Amino acid sequence: MKGGGRKKSLSKVSPLDRHAEEFLRHLEAEKNASPQTIRTYRTSLEAFRKFRPSGAWTDLKPEDFRAWMLELMKASMARASVRLRFSALRAFYAFLHMRRTISKNVLLEVSLPKAEKQLPRFLTTSQVDALVAAPVAAVKSKQAPTWMGLRDAAVIELFYSTGMRLSELVGLDVRDVDPISETARVTGKGSRERVCPVGGPALEAIQRYRHAARVHAGPLFINKSRRRLSSRAVNSLLKLRLAQAGLPCDLSPHKLRHSFATHLLDNGADLRSVQTLLGHASLSTTQIYTHVTIERLKAAFMAAHPRAEA
Repeated sequence: MKGGGRKKSLSKVSPLDRHAEEFLRHLEAEKNASPQTIRTYRTSLEAFRKFRPSGAWTDLKPEDFRAWMLELMKASMARASVRLRFSALRAFYAFLHMRRTISKNVLLEVSLPKAEKQLPRFLTTSQVDALVAAPVAAVKSKQAPTWMGLRDAAVIELFYSTGMRLSELVGLDVRDVDPISETARVTGKGSRERVCPVGGPALEAIQRYRHAARVHAGPLFINKSRRRLSSRAVNSLLKLRLAQAGLPCDLSPHKLRHSFATHLLDNGADLRSVQTLLGHASLSTTQIYTHVTIERLKAAFMAAHPRAEA
């Protein structure tokens, strides 16, 4: 069932940790957080508790959290990961403060490490072409069942055509993709729905796959057991197709989303439209892609203009 298993995502941080349990329930029931968000927050709370197993949440001081941050930094954890851990803790303490369990949020006194400025990695259009061609070539050489190769081609085409998130793609049902209107109905973060235009090549790839796999209802993308394809399975199939295409195997499905946004902006799409297509709640999240295009313009300028350098 679509969206099923959400209740299973909520598990206790500790049988004795009433406050943490209430916070996770609050995220799920009132904030409508995704299972992935709940798992991430739970992991952060558990990780801190391993570092400071004693002492009630209400008794902890800013120095306890600064000590943990120092421990994480000494372990060479990426700053983005440290910030993610503390984002969960800050949200937890904001919850405790809102419930009047604590008189002040001590996490507000803990400064986070500055975020590293990393531009999104993306594929060139020729690399996308090579990636899409890889499963098709495998089908022709009969390296795998025909429908599985066609499925992988449809997955890659749809990723690049719509820029949807991995969780959104694996959550699609057959009824969500309308070949008549050339759109896909996507359920994104916070259960927000949006409609994404789908290009002709992606629609054709989906049709070929559905016909070969005899998929007429239920989950759009299935595994060999005819159950919904998992996120892990999509990561695996992408690594296989990247290797077949001679591309770096560390590229994730999210890089196809980056490629989608970057190529749209490179070809003149306005930022607001890209924001809507990506399902970003804030325009600032989308603006990082403008930095990518600017950096590419600078590189082209430096390489080609006779007076680019002093």
